[in-house]
Amino acid sequence: MLKRKKTDTSAAARRVLALGSSLAGLADGPLAGAQIEEAGLDRLAQARNSNCDLVLIDADAWEAQPLAQALQALADAPAAPPVLLVGAHMPTMVVRNLMRLERSDVLEAPYTAEQLAMAIAGLTTAPSAAAAPSAASSRCWAITGAVGGSGATTLAVEVATELAARATKDKSVCLVDLNLADGQAAAYLGAQPALRLTEFGQAADRIDAAMLQAFVTPVTRQLDLLAGVREPGAFDAIGREAVLRMLEIACECYEWVILDIPRHRRPWTLEALSGCDEILVISELTVPALLAARSLADEIEDALGADQKPRILLNRLASRMFGPAPPCRKPSARSAARPTPGSAPTGRRPPPP
Repeated sequence: MLKRKKTDTSAAARRVLALGSSLAGLADGPLAGAQIEEAGLDRLAQARNSNCDLVLIDADAWEAQPLAQALQALADAPAAPPVLLVGAHMPTMVVRNLMRLERSDVLEAPYTAEQLAMAIAGLTTAPSAAAAPSAASSRCWAITGAVGGSGATTLAVEVATELAARATKDKSVCLVDLNLADGQAAAYLGAQPALRLTEFGQAADRIDAAMLQAFVTPVTRQLDLLAGVREPGAFDAIGREAVLRMLEIACECYEWVILDIPRHRRPWTLEALSGCDEILVISELTVPALLAARSLADEIEDALGADQKPRILLNRLASRMFGPAPPCRKPSARSAARPTPGSAPTGRRPPPP
């Protein structure tokens, strides 16, 4: 994992809180001379600038949800120390909560001792430069339909365009159509989708901000669309890690990210939802649709925990809500007397002209 090369970082990080047994070996390498405390996730909530210069976390050593919750608790606490997250697998929910901290960074494995030393120095010696304002302030909303035709895509487009109209900076909002096989967001916006999933494939490590910008479609100066061309096998063409990495980069580049999520669960659905600030379940005002919406909201809440409570929005009023359709208007006497084409004669003589 690490090439052992002695690098003096003890002056920058004298007291290091290490979460993950694999980090113990750093005492003989990049963190030589530093006071390293090995601990579990419960220790993270007590970390402060007064008792810790750096928190170093091995993302691969912990389950995603407990780690994300621990980072959220640290972000809500005052005077949190800088945090460096290292590892080969970094779920979106973890990275999003990490970016809420004033000083944080990620380092993807495999990495060298020199790269680790540079990341530590950047966090501990220049905290203001290490912060990422756009990522820290970004907000992500997910919109999904409880039943087909409930108008989830329409709502996603409307929310994105309204936010873009209020934005004061260019490229503030990104609408991501995750109906990868046959999404309609591009058609609603009159835009041409530019994302080709075969370009991403299964290689999540190749996705960065520059690559993402190559596949977005500008709709207005403030609004970008990330949508794929129609491809029946699209869900099999892109891996779970690539989807989550794509969303992670989008959240780093835009102030608002609106996700149009398919109602049928995919391998990446729950992790994508777990990183969202709001989850909207769209339903029609019919008994079957309301039952489906309540069931879907309960499934999401059970899977993600009580902190993620989806909101159910009622969209369209069906013509036959709880009873039969309204009766047809009775024909007038004049229209009733007029024979329709092809009907049998009534036996009456027509009136004189």
